[in-house]
Amino acid sequence: MSPSSSRPTESLPASAVVPAVPDADSPQLRGGGAEFAAIRSLLADGAPKLVVLDDDPTGTQTVHGIDVLTEWSVPSLAAALADSRPAFFVLTNSRSLPEPAAAALNAEIAANLHAAAGETGTRFSIVSRSDSTLRGHFRAEVDALIGAQRKPVDGVIVAPAFFEGGRYTIGNVHYVADRGALVPAAATEFAHDATFGYRESDLTRWIEEKTAGGVRATDVVTISIEQLRKGGPDSVNATLGQLSSARFVVVNAEGYRDLETFVSGLLRAERAGKHFLFRTAASFVRVRAGVAPRAPLPAEEIAGGGGGGLIVVGSYVGKTTEQLRLALGAPGVAPIEVDVDRFIEPESRRAEVARAAAAANATLAAGRHALVYTSRKQVSALGRAGDLDVARTVSSSLVEIVRGISVRPAFFIAKGGITSSDLAVHGVGVRRARILGQAAAGIPVWRLGDETTWPGVAYVVFPGNVGSPESLAALIASLGGSQGGTAQLHS
Repeated sequence: MSPSSSRPTESLPASAVVPAVPDADSPQLRGGGAEFAAIRSLLADGAPKLVVLDDDPTGTQTVHGIDVLTEWSVPSLAAALADSRPAFFVLTNSRSLPEPAAAALNAEIAANLHAAAGETGTRFSIVSRSDSTLRGHFRAEVDALIGAQRKPVDGVIVAPAFFEGGRYTIGNVHYVADRGALVPAAATEFAHDATFGYRESDLTRWIEEKTAGGVRATDVVTISIEQLRKGGPDSVNATLGQLSSARFVVVNAEGYRDLETFVSGLLRAERAGKHFLFRTAASFVRVRAGVAPRAPLPAEEIAGGGGGGLIVVGSYVGKTTEQLRLALGAPGVAPIEVDVDRFIEPESRRAEVARAAAAANATLAAGRHALVYTSRKQVSALGRAGDLDVARTVSSSLVEIVRGISVRPAFFIAKGGITSSDLAVHGVGVRRARILGQAAAGIPVWRLGDETTWPGVAYVVFPGNVGSPESLAALIASLGGSQGGTAQLHS
């Protein structure tokens, strides 16, 4: 991944030393020690329930045994607040919306949560879960949620580390692991996102950038790795106990043990009356909810019925395209390319949707895997891949294709955040799903409910920016299929 020559990018001072990728087998990265036990004890003793507003469905990528809601009526939220689980997700898909709509949606959900809490008497804390590569409506959503709170927010906790995906915050700089090295986030392809691009890797300066100077980098409080490891939860509690007026706090972490230390101190500060809002990635959610890690799900739990599976690829990030090239040659795969240029006119769009759905039905009926993917043009007749209006047009067309598939698949994989949200909600009708676990690190699996088109089918939410080049092909191969198939990826 390299920065675009047309857009200046901040990385690090020439004198800075880039840290090494943490050892995957280290206790520091894995966590699960004494502080995690302390967290579970504090949660059992009446800590606020965690409500995770997820701006796309990939935030469920570290947890299991809890639910995700795709609608937020007061009765639905009240039922989720009243059950015994420590957390639940509300899928907003707000990353796909224009900024004003995203802000209004967050404010609406927060208002409904307060109404539901009034009915149930449940205390709750809100996590605004967003992208570990720093894309999303950061300022608008945080401001909307601060404005919707019933009492003053003392601090806004920013913790984008996501270890399963190779995202670490060290020395206030956010890094993305790529090919065995850590790359400052602003020097990756994600920083050049057509809608959510940025220049800064130091999170204190990134906050200043994203708030257009409304929050100065020098005013951001930082929790360093040294503070976590030397001062422990008591030091965290002391720092958080001094906050007021929605002060921004950057949390450094290069492993779960760091986050566990932070959360242990955080829960003590909340018990003392402090009120926080959280803007984080998925690793924080697992720790704050007290969910223990679970090994990847066995293939038979994802594709227990045998037969062909459905794979739909809509993401355009470079990692997805690289994974797609290899997946097209996976055992039993029949490629079905969807020509995005044909979406420009209503008649040609209807014809392309019908053609792709018919091909998928025939493939599934033959017991093969139907891999439906959008043409890989970065600039098409619709516009630039990554623009929100283009993404919505493409995603709505993929929804129509899935609606036209009448053959029940053995499993269903959706690749990309907007794609997986729209296919879940509008394609197969998910209203509430159980998170089973992960197919591989950072790749969540839901069980589709009775209200959906295919009750009981495993739905794999495969983020666009997660995994190695081989990950998608390896997952498909592990889920079965004996008919070989290869194809060329068109550009």
